[in-house]
Amino acid sequence: MVDKTLLEVMKLHYFLVVNGRKLKNFTTIVLTAIVTAWFVYIQNVSLTTFSTDDGPRAFFKGKEGIALTFNISWGDEIAEKIIDILKKNEIQNATFFLSGSWAENHPHIVEKISNANFEIGLLGYNYLDYEEVKDEEIRRDLLKAEEIFQKLGVSYKKIVRAPNGHYDERFLKIADQLNLTVVHWSINTNDWKNPGVEAIMETVQSAKNGDIILMHASDSGMQTAVALPKMIESFQSKGITFVTVSDMVAEGKVTTEEVH
Repeated sequence: MVDKTLLEVMKLHYFLVVNGRKLKNFTTIVLTAIVTAWFVYIQNVSLTTFSTDDGPRAFFKGKEGIALTFNISWGDEIAEKIIDILKKNEIQNATFFLSGSWAENHPHIVEKISNANFEIGLLGYNYLDYEEVKDEEIRRDLLKAEEIFQKLGVSYKKIVRAPNGHYDERFLKIADQLNLTVVHWSINTNDWKNPGVEAIMETVQSAKNGDIILMHASDSGMQTAVALPKMIESFQSKGITFVTVSDMVAEGKVTTEEVH
């Protein structure tokens, strides 16, 4: 009788130990899943679209820091140079606006941008002039870009820039409906025209806190990679810090722009 009771106690102890381990493993799995889901959520959480009494507006200027932004729509040489320069100069805050068609054809560079923890925003899919196409085509173009980023597993922000800077009320409203914040710029370096390194530098000499600088990491901007280190050094000598566009938006300290 004693032996039988002892055996039952031992079985119960074994049962509790084994199931305790299973419960611990299960709890670890659940917690890991929750943390992972939260990380994905905060990476893709929608930013507030700026609206006024007259409807949604694009924003082009913040209050603190300078935002270095790079549009990419074609090519594969300059983009990698820009990424390497930013990393070499330990610039962690920069924003890349990528066209979906380019990202689809250059996933290895997109991955490099993502792995460097640079911010990624939308530049549409087909690099359309949104003033020249119908509403539904604008909507399809934006949704197609998001679809590509999702397929590539790219962490991106819900910010969008009109490919050539041309936009109207229709684009603003459609972006607003898709929960996208429209981003313009306060300083255009016109680097894609290759005006010379000194000319590019001249455009940013008056840059100050809150400015959003437009540059290009497409292969058209052959002088950008030469000007960028000089630009970074100039800003740092003035004690200016670098921020992402979404940092500016999150602060809520931005200036909106009327449609041209």
